[in-house]
Amino acid sequence: MNDPYKTGMFKTNPYFRKKPLKGNLVVVLDGKYEERGLKLITQPSRCLLKHEVHEVIITDESKKPGDIVNKIAYIGFFAVKESSVIVVGDEVKIAGNIVGKIAGFDETHMPNHYNIIVYCNERISGKERNLQLDDEIIIG
Repeated sequence: MNDPYKTGMFKTNPYFRKKPLKGNLVVVLDGKYEERGLKLITQPSRCLLKHEVHEVIITDESKKPGDIVNKIAYIGFFAVKESSVIVVGDEVKIAGNIVGKIAGFDETHMPNHYNIIVYCNERISGKERNLQLDDEIIIG
């Protein structure tokens, strides 16, 4: 069976309408790395299910699916409130502030959780952003 993303079947974005994903932070992280070595998967979208917990990581490297991300800052983990689909390029807001746009997804810790990699021009951790437990995250 062929993966339509790997074979280049989609020439345009097929996501005509979708609900934004909402969740709340359950962990705020602190830390930065210069050589993390996250491998972004080829697929530009992921389905996230209600009650799942996933991690948000910031990079200031301009990357796309299939690339390696090294320079990162940890933001935190969030619990999904309602199932939805998130896509590369989706805007990420936490506590009402735009954090950046999704660059891709890393499966290092699957099936436990996805690393959701967000591009931002500054690598600022969750602690440095003064994020709080239960802060709302909206992706879409």
